[in-house]
Amino acid sequence: MGDVLWTPPADVRERSRIGNYLRWLREHRGLNFADYDELWRWSVTDLDAFWRSVWDHFEVVAHTPPTATLTALGMPGTRWFPGATLNYAENVLRMPGLADDDPVVIAHGQTRPPVTLTAAELRERVRRVAAGLRRLGVVAGDRVAAYAPNIPETYVLMLATASLGAVFSSCAPEFGTRSVTDRWRQIEPKVLVAVDGYRYGDRSVDRRGEVAAIRAALPTLAYTVGISYLDPAGPPPEGAIGWDDLAAATDEPASFAPVPFDHPLYVLYSSGTTGLPKPIVHGHGGILLEHLKMLALHHDLGPSDRFFWFTTTGWMMWNFLVSGPAVGAAIVLFDGNPGHPDLAALWRLAARTGTTYFGTSAPFLLACRKAGLVPREVADLSALRGVGSTGAPLPAEGFRWVYENVGDDLQLQSLSGGTDVCTGFVGGVPLLPVHAGEITCRALGARVEARSADGTPVVGELGELVIAAPMPSMPVGFWNDPDGRRYREAYFETYPGVWRHGDWITINERGGCVITGRSDATLNRGGVRLGTAEFYSVVEGLDEVVDSVVVHLEDDEGGAGELLLFVVLADGLALDDGLRARICRELRTALSPRHVPDEIHQVRAVPRTLSAKKLEVPVKKILTGVPVDRAAATGALANPESLAAFAAFAQRRA
Repeated sequence: MGDVLWTPPADVRERSRIGNYLRWLREHRGLNFADYDELWRWSVTDLDAFWRSVWDHFEVVAHTPPTATLTALGMPGTRWFPGATLNYAENVLRMPGLADDDPVVIAHGQTRPPVTLTAAELRERVRRVAAGLRRLGVVAGDRVAAYAPNIPETYVLMLATASLGAVFSSCAPEFGTRSVTDRWRQIEPKVLVAVDGYRYGDRSVDRRGEVAAIRAALPTLAYTVGISYLDPAGPPPEGAIGWDDLAAATDEPASFAPVPFDHPLYVLYSSGTTGLPKPIVHGHGGILLEHLKMLALHHDLGPSDRFFWFTTTGWMMWNFLVSGPAVGAAIVLFDGNPGHPDLAALWRLAARTGTTYFGTSAPFLLACRKAGLVPREVADLSALRGVGSTGAPLPAEGFRWVYENVGDDLQLQSLSGGTDVCTGFVGGVPLLPVHAGEITCRALGARVEARSADGTPVVGELGELVIAAPMPSMPVGFWNDPDGRRYREAYFETYPGVWRHGDWITINERGGCVITGRSDATLNRGGVRLGTAEFYSVVEGLDEVVDSVVVHLEDDEGGAGELLLFVVLADGLALDDGLRARICRELRTALSPRHVPDEIHQVRAVPRTLSAKKLEVPVKKILTGVPVDRAAATGALANPESLAAFAAFAQRRA
């Protein structure tokens, strides 16, 4: 752990946006910081000065200025920038450093030819769609829902909705009806915008039936707008209007509703693997400030950049990606199957679009590694200077693969955060070297700590990931939670006044971080906590193993319990005693005897959410006898049929 794979260039402070920010702090605030650690410590102790500096440095456009930076340091209940009014969409559409005819949205997919929008075209489309929503009677506070993929229309709709002070919510069209209605019944949308279908690789997926079922389940809908995406000549659904009618020419001028800093911008949802998904409300100001800070100071994005992240509209990384124009970066959108016709597709897309920052998930990078892919041999990646990885911990071998096969002079940033804060609170920064298997730093303004079982902060040992000081992008609240009870229960029950995130983290002496999985999926054998991430790194490193899930069933009597491993093998392979013995040997050698499972079983698939997260907790519930429909919200799964094998296994054991 810890080999240095990349070192910042000697002139990093002259060439990076964080270097520019440090000069600004010296000139405008009289503050000097010797290194990143010193800057970070200031940013999490003097919250008032740090977040005000972000506001001033990025010249946030406000209609009325704030009367303070924050009202209190306690959590929850902090109010940020009271008195300020502003609009997220107005700040994004400023697109600093971009001329009217500079491309700002570059959209590719498998359903239609590529689309490019210039800065002027994006502003014009947002102006027209905002006018169209106004004609439908949409006012501040109304909800507008999009059942649509990662295409320019969805982005335009989000900005137009925000410009009116209305509230946006999106679900990717691969979400099933139940999953969508579980989300949107909670927020009661007035307008639904939906596609007729899409292509995934070489397969056409018709969604007209799902759209009809969603409309029928949402009694608050006043209007439906159809996007003829799969069939451009097709009519909108019965009783609906077409996208072209919504976006019709108008001479109504662009305008932006001045809303309070914490006015709802959009509602994101927890993955909803059990029970109803939590409707997490994010505010205009908190999201704007957090994304300005993260995109410019950590990802070093600006007007010369083309920023890509592989995501759907059902994952918070879409919301993160589409803030790119706020720092002057063009964004690259992709809709389709990332593995079609092969795993090199996204790398070829990066070459074709001149992508400078390529964001993806750890499972995608590990799949490329496993397939023996060498991206720099199949695509011209000379423009690429940054690679981002999130969604799951990236092990050391994943880091090494990137440097050996993608590029040796780019910066790899592994980051972790969540839907709850719509950002990463640990990640990378241009000022610090990249160590194999390690998230480089805690982000500015994010007071991340590891806490031991008794709640004391620890360094160099595994602990519960907490945030010990407020951040502006913490949720405004949950929808329909007037007294804040559900919100407090979700984050503040374990450590009063401190946000518990639900991950295991180790923070080393230099501030580097390793996340080892969800704390609610911990393997606790004989009092020793084992994270799942390192376990998967070893098991899935074997050529024969395509995927795996591990669960620990506790013993009520206080014994060691049972560690059960389920593996998905490469096509045509069957699990035998020889492979079982090899898996056990690898785990014992690489990790410890405690990591050796009691039983190993073969399954056809590991259950995953639509954003590709493994479902360890629902599997564990099913194995302890909880019925499938109570253990998991199947509509939120990419492969709900995979749960049947675990239910059958539980029955056999019982």
